Amino acid sequence: MKKQIIILIVSAAMGTTGFSQSTYKSAIGARIGSTYYDLISASFKTFISKPGAIELNLGFGSRGYFGYGNTATVSFAGSYQHHFDIPKVPGLKWFVGGGATVYNAFSDYDAYKGLGFGVFATGGVDYKIARIPLNVSADVRPTINITRPGYYNSFYGNYGVAARYTLR
Repeated sequence: MKKQIIILIVSAAMGTTGFSQSTYKSAIGARIGSTYYDLISASFKTFISKPGAIELNLGFGSRGYFGYGNTATVSFAGSYQHHFDIPKVPGLKWFVGGGATVYNAFSDYDAYKGLGFGVFATGGVDYKIARIPLNVSADVRPTINITRPGYYNSFYGNYGVAARYTLR
């Protein structure tokens, strides 16, 4: 019984002294996605309230088409994410939210070039490593394209992972 009380006191003290503190205000880094328009993205995330964050991504990608050469894309995505703590693991949160993306595809083939706009729901997990200034996350962004170049699909299941340097 005495041992359990000591463990409880030490655990509580570590939680209040910042030993296991794992929150952050903003972070900047990279996101790797699964779709052609944001295969690799610069990623910036900042909390605007305790549970709410804005994530911005500037992405680049390419896609090859048999007989038509390559298509390069540039994209910008922004999303709101509402975070929920996972109590058993300090620094680990899950989130849900939504956002929008706009992209431009450059191609030698007219049907594959042009401007696209999509909206997406998002969900995933976010983890801030306690002892180093690193945040990692994994997310899913099923995207519905509202406008798109001719031969692009209307729906994409976009999955991604990000690693960001945290700024307090």
